[in-house]
Amino acid sequence: MTTTAARPEGDGARAVREVLEQRGEQVLTAWTSLQLEGSARHGLLGDERQTRAQGRALLEALAAGLASGSLDVGGATAYEPLRRLLTEVSVDGARAGASPSETASGVLSLREALAEGLRGTTGDGGALDPAVAVAGRLVDDLALLTFETFVRGREAVISRQSQQLLELSTPVVRVWEGIVAVPLVGTLDSARAQVVMETLLQSIVDEGATVAILDITGVPTFDTLVAQHLLKTVTATRLMGAECIISGIRPQTAQTIVQLGIDLADITTRATLADALETAIDEVARRSGPSRRR
Repeated sequence: MTTTAARPEGDGARAVREVLEQRGEQVLTAWTSLQLEGSARHGLLGDERQTRAQGRALLEALAAGLASGSLDVGGATAYEPLRRLLTEVSVDGARAGASPSETASGVLSLREALAEGLRGTTGDGGALDPAVAVAGRLVDDLALLTFETFVRGREAVISRQSQQLLELSTPVVRVWEGIVAVPLVGTLDSARAQVVMETLLQSIVDEGATVAILDITGVPTFDTLVAQHLLKTVTATRLMGAECIISGIRPQTAQTIVQLGIDLADITTRATLADALETAIDEVARRSGPSRRR
């Protein structure tokens, strides 16, 4: 049963490869025309020369993959050059302003071009069916890979931008000689807390700071998780040899801390950033001798 099922598929793959080898230019011309028509429908400007060059490279890579006897476009080593080319197609499509579905549609149009080429070489309808089925499967796999590549690229960009936003949203400011401050605004989750800690510790080293102020005036909610993040940051700061002051303790925040049973007894806290800065200046003066205001 396995041999009977596999044989039509093998015959179909062989027929597709022969079409690519014998009538490749005809298939390429038909495919290029279909892609340009699709680009026009989507309001995109298609470059015929580039489209044809990309199409030729893809068809040659597809024929080489089929020569290996495998139909595993997504995993077989023989199709690695084809997968790299599809990545380039996705990137070029994104730069041209195409959506992932529009880029995939261009690849899907290869099905029609291949079917036309197969009809011209296979007169027997019974022999044509397996070839058309294999061609359809291959084109579907190519379109899926193109879509996945586009989405992965977009996710990578979003992830990189999110990291940049995290870093921008946690500035460390040198407010006095030996004093740095981090004005926190917005929700303090685990990812952001890690960025805050890393940025603050690096700034302590770079600035030679002996006091760090964490101002939470702009943190809308204070719960156990936020408290844990702050306590870890305070501990890490002390391990660097610097004192840490938490400012922005509003009446509502103070009530919440008490209700949650959070112990901040050994941490210096102040109601406002101004109060924290005054305390920090005194601490720097105590550590270095007479106060040096600049």
